Formats: sequence, C-alpha cells, structure tokens
Amino acid sequence: MAQRTIRIRGARTHNLKNLDLDIPRGRLVVFVGVSGSGKSSLVFDTIAAEAGHQLNETFPPFARNRLPKWTRPETDEIEGLSPVVVIDQRRIGGNARSTVGTITDAWTYLRLLFSRLSSPHVGESNHFSFNDPAGMCPACSGLGEVVVSAVDRFLDLDRSLAEGAILLPGFGNGGYWYSRYADIGSFSPDTPLRDWTEAERQALLYGGEHAARLGTRPPADYEGIVPRFERIYLRTSDDLSDRKRETIARFTRSETCPECRGDRLNEASRTATVLGRTIGELARLEITELHGLLDGVTDPAVAPVVTALRNRLRAMITIGLGYLHLGRATTTLSGGESQRIKTVKHLGSSLVEMLYVFDEPTVGLHPHDIDSMTALLRELRDKGNTVLVVEHDPAVMAIADQIVEIGPGAGTGGGELVFQGTFAELGAAGTATATALGGRPPARTRPRQASGTITVANAARNNLRNLTVDIPCEVLTVLTGVAGSGKSSLAAELVAQHGAIVIDQKPVSTNRRSTPVTYTGIAAAVRRLFAEHSGLPAGRFSANSDGACPDCRGLGVRYTDLAFLDGQETVCETCQGRRFTEEVLRHRVAGLSIADIDDLTVADALDRLPAERIRQALRHLERVGLGYLRLGQPLTTLSGGECQRLKIARELRDTAEPTRYVLDEPTTGLHPRDIATLLDVLDQLVDRHHTVLVIEHNVDVIRHADWLIDLGPGPGRHGGRILYEGPVAGITDTVTAAALHGEPASR
Repeated sequence: MAQRTIRIRGARTHNLKNLDLDIPRGRLVVFVGVSGSGKSSLVFDTIAAEAGHQLNETFPPFARNRLPKWTRPETDEIEGLSPVVVIDQRRIGGNARSTVGTITDAWTYLRLLFSRLSSPHVGESNHFSFNDPAGMCPACSGLGEVVVSAVDRFLDLDRSLAEGAILLPGFGNGGYWYSRYADIGSFSPDTPLRDWTEAERQALLYGGEHAARLGTRPPADYEGIVPRFERIYLRTSDDLSDRKRETIARFTRSETCPECRGDRLNEASRTATVLGRTIGELARLEITELHGLLDGVTDPAVAPVVTALRNRLRAMITIGLGYLHLGRATTTLSGGESQRIKTVKHLGSSLVEMLYVFDEPTVGLHPHDIDSMTALLRELRDKGNTVLVVEHDPAVMAIADQIVEIGPGAGTGGGELVFQGTFAELGAAGTATATALGGRPPARTRPRQASGTITVANAARNNLRNLTVDIPCEVLTVLTGVAGSGKSSLAAELVAQHGAIVIDQKPVSTNRRSTPVTYTGIAAAVRRLFAEHSGLPAGRFSANSDGACPDCRGLGVRYTDLAFLDGQETVCETCQGRRFTEEVLRHRVAGLSIADIDDLTVADALDRLPAERIRQALRHLERVGLGYLRLGQPLTTLSGGECQRLKIARELRDTAEPTRYVLDEPTTGLHPRDIATLLDVLDQLVDRHHTVLVIEHNVDVIRHADWLIDLGPGPGRHGGRILYEGPVAGITDTVTAAALHGEPASR
C-alpha cells in the first residue's frame, strides 16, 4: 500500500531547527508563517528539492546534466515523495520570441489549424511559425519589431560641435570621431546647431545626397553620424561589450516592423485566412473572444485540433487570464500572470499522485478573482495529487485541508513547527498568523492633503482608453482594479510622461558574492572596524583580497568539474568554509571573527556591532522588515518581495529631494503581521515629501491610502476606464468597494 504521508525528520535547511513533520498526501496543505520564518526553506528548499533531486537521479548522467539542478537539503530522512512540479512566481524567460501562445502551446494548435484550412493554402504548420525560417518575416526575423536609431537623441541643438553637441560616445571635442565633422570645413564648430540651416543638420546626420548639396562639400569618404552609428553599433554580430549595450539602449528604440506590422510572419503566411481572419488578427484577439470564435470551425477533419485549442484557451480563461491574447510577449507578464500561465499545461494533465508546489498563487489577483485560483488548487487535489501552497491570503487558507505554520518568528527566531491543523483550529492557536487574522490595521479616516497634482494626459497604452488623470503629490495613492484592468499601464504612463523611480520585484543582483553587506555598502566599514581592533591593514579582512584562503580563493568551497556528470562542490578543507586564513580569523570584534559577521542577521548585527556607521546602514533594512536576513546571505536567494523591500530600504537611506515612487504590489511575500511595517515605511516616504503610487490588491494597503484610483470594470478590453477617484471612504459600486466592505464577489 502506498505511503499516505510525506515524512520529514531532522530538516535543517537554512533556519529550520531539526524539524520533524508528517504531511498528508492527496491533500491541499497551506504553509503559513511570518516573512522569513522558514516556509520556503521547508516547502521549496527541502521537500521540492529532494523530490526533484531523486527524480533526476533516475535519468542517465548525460541527460541529468541538462535537467534543472537541485541542491539536496540537510535532513535526516524524507519519505513518501512524488515527482514534483514547482509553479513559482519567476517571470517567464527573457526571450523576445516567447509569447503567451508559444508558452502554452496554443500557438502550435492554431498554426496547425491554419496549415489545414487557410485560404489560400500556404503549407505545413511550420510556415505559420515565426521561429522557423519558413514562416518568419525576413525584415525582423520573426520578432515583430526592429531596432532603429533614435536620431532625436543624437544631438543637443543648444550646443556647438566644440561644446559636445554630438551626444554619442567618441564624438565630443577631442573624441575619436570629432575631427571627421568639426575639421573638414563644411560645418562651423563654434555655432550652436540650432542656428544651423536644416540642410546642414541633415548633412551632419545622414551624409550622402544631403552632404552633396552643401556649399562646401565634405570629403568623398564622408559618412553621416547616423550611418556611422548604425555601422558600428547595429551591424555587428559579435558579442557586444557592456558599454556598447548601454549605448544601443540609450540611442535606439524598438518600433513595430514596417513590413509585417508586428505579425512576425512572411507575406504568404500573414495574409492567409481562416474564418475570414488572418492568424495575426486571431493572435490579437482576447483569449475569451478567440475561444468563442472557434465555434465557427466545423470541419470534422480538424475537430481534434479545435478541441485541443479550445481546451487550452478555456484553461486560461478559468484561471483569470482571458483578457490576454496569444501574441502577448511573455516578457511583459507580471510574476502573478507568469505563475498562472505555468499552471495551464497541468489543468489538462491526466497524471495523478503528483506533488504540486505553489508559491503565493494569489499574487496579482484582485480579491474578486481569487475564487478562480482556489478552484484550480482544489481541482488539482481532486485528481489525486498532493498540493502544497505557500500563501498569506486567508481565502486560500480557508479552503485548505490542513494548515502548517512555521515560526514563531523570522530568521533565527523561526524554523519551528508552531501549528498543524485545520483553518478553524488555527483561529484559537494564538500564533502570529492567528493573531493577524483576528484584526486588521484601521482604515485611514483623515487623508493627508496633497501639495498639488501631476497630470497623466491622454494615456492610451495597452487597454487604457485615452485617460487623463491627476495624481496627487506628496501623499499615498493606490491603484486598484481587477487583474488586467490597466493599473500597470497607467503607472507606466506616469513614469513615461513625468519620470519616477520604479521599485519592482526584479532581482537586485545575479552575482552570488553580492550580499546585504555589499548591497548596503558596509563592507568597507566592517573591514575598517576589524583593522582598528587588530592593527592589520583593512584589506586583510576581505575574502576577495589579501585575507582570502589561498586554496578556495575566498569562496569557502571548491568546485570540481566532472564533465557530463554533475559538478561537485565541496567545503574547502583548508578553511572549513570560513573563507579566510587562520591568521585573520584569530582577530575578534565583540567576540566575533570576520567570518562570523556573515552569519549574523541584520537584527543581531544592530545589537552586537559597535560602529554607528554600520548600524545606520542596517537600520533601514530592519525598518522594512528584513531584520531576519543574514549579512552573508547571497542576494540571489531572495524572493521578489524581499528584493523589492531591499530597494525600498536603499531609497530610505539615499533620497533627500522629493521624488516620485511607483511600487508594484509591495505586499508580495508579506505575512499579514508584517503589512503594518510596510505601511509605516510608505508613510515615512510620504513624510519626506515624496509622492508614492502603489499598485496593490491587499485590502489593508487600500484602506491606508490617502487617494484611490480604481480602474475597470473588467480586464483587457473590458477595462481601461477610471471607475473612481477620491478618498477611500467614498468608493462605492465597484468590486474593489465590495472587497473593502467584506462583501462576497459577484459573478
């Protein structure tokens, strides 16, 4: 008889404290706890990691080397695992060729349909693939966009050539290319370009026939600025340096391909039709509309294709993504949208006894839309699978078969099992989650007064319907509305029209050596502190310099390449993972060696390190609820929400002048208890006369706003309108108003 529990003994990954736990199989189990308590360490880094590793071990070494790598957890024993499917919040790739259609396989079915029924007949299904030479547009190679010179950014018309009017690198006075323009006798080097004739400016930019019309003709080999720039930067196929990439980003823009108009396909493929529409036109329809349109395809020869396509589209509609279209680039999806896209392929799966692991599946969902996600979780469970969910939303906790709370605190104060039982039993448990669910921060009854407004005019990005809206200054404004209603588009218009600092959830570093110590800039201060106490040079206390262990070069581990087998990473035998030489490790500050500093949490360091300059830098991390982070924790291990709060901490430290901030769902990854801390941080920004705009679904954040802008009424083409602007207390008759008043969502 199959084992009916996942049995964990002695789990010690990260902050887990020798944790023992039995999890029922075939059930929906929700893991809760304060931010940093160890939930993810248990679910992802222990259970999922061991399941993934054991599954990989069943493949031959050559195949194993091409599968996702799993780091085995520190445990005494884990039993009762199944093959695991991890559905996290990582955005889907950065490939410009990836679309909603390709990532869900819906495009495969659609192009197969066109290959059989299109008029005129074009050919096999690869002729409708923009990733295949047989189908891709030759002008843009199937990308739908082309990179063109942003010529309006090349020149500063108020300067002369001698004063640096050509803004491109190497063209300034004394630069490599300067003499090719200033010294040829065709242009006045000391006259501001605004005073030149239009013919002279065109000759400077484009050369060719424009230069031939000048009274003083340039040399025969004269080349205008634009063709020279494009030859140097846009027509090279070698690997580009970081400097070249920065220059291209600054002086170019992407435009819709003039040949295919964004359809990505060659002429024959993009003009063939089914139901009187091209495949490009169908790709631009909302998924809900496309699903209905397929009723018109009645040819029995393609019935299996139509059924498969409709099932895939219906799955996307079920999980609240019906407002997307198949041509939407995956690079433009939010973390929540990416996570829901990943679930689509599993809805139609006939596999059972699988282990599904979700990371906050309600991220990006308005309270009105959460029912669709909870229905999906229950459907996966009811097929005979085990579903493990890390979540803070009470609506998801309420449908769980069992709740597991890890705590009681964060970091070194967490890592213990503090509750296991039903949602009803949790209410009387007295844990941090039970306490937070029993109360909520009060609503703001006296909004702060704005110092003025910023007008976002004629916003027509994505589904916005030519909106003009005033954003109040020096207060907290919250954008609300169902997923896909236009919130992010309106925030993007604010950034485009007026500029703002966007504090998002993208990783802050891809370098494993980057830690809170390096990010906060206290590394030098820590080294100086040890130097003052020891009399040694500060460089001796750097693992990247003189004090590094000579055998592992300050990494603490040694890596052995085993060709097609998994590489082996082992703790350095010389320094035992401490990274420094023995001579350096002998010196202490407050009883700590330089290696011990990495193991301190931010909160511990504030108590134990004597230097005020270090405490000042760390105090902001504690203020945003990151006191549980270890100083030596690689930033690559942080969640999206933690990355966002790390950026907020930097802004609290660095900004003095009034600034505009845009935050996208800053409650991601936050326990209800920690939301009060976030609200305090947002208030601190406002108190410093900053203008703060937040995109958010969390009811507590909405209730705390000074000003509310509610968009809708629905997603996609059904949204893009302002439903309400004003104080929170005045909103009525929208789904956001219903959520604020605790009313059930209408369907």
